[in-house]
Amino acid sequence: MNEQDLISSAKEMTLRSYAPYSGYHVGCAILGNDGKVYTGCNVESASYGATICAERSAIAQAVSAGCRQFIMAAVISDHNEICYPCGICRQLFYEFSDQMIILCCSSDGRSERYSISELLPHGFGASSMSD
Repeated sequence: MNEQDLISSAKEMTLRSYAPYSGYHVGCAILGNDGKVYTGCNVESASYGATICAERSAIAQAVSAGCRQFIMAAVISDHNEICYPCGICRQLFYEFSDQMIILCCSSDGRSERYSISELLPHGFGASSMSD
């Protein structure tokens, strides 16, 4: 799976997004260390706290399938601005791989490549709780 294929999978998920309140449709595709791609989209709720981000939706798909280590993820919205994961999603990505690559993309074809450690410097993980 190359980066462009991963971005295409994420972009396809923006079409499945449920975003009647914000109108901001987001898709995510994660490449697991098992070689499979796991996808998700944002699902909004009138009770905003119940909303789930595309990244967490994809992470839940991966974990439900038994994959707990990620190599790369692509995140994209249906807007022409680069889409970056929110802080909660950055933390959850870090939970499963402190070395993964995140492709932050825009619907007009631009992308930026970051390690999760660049997006979440000094991330909090299991090692943070050890003596």
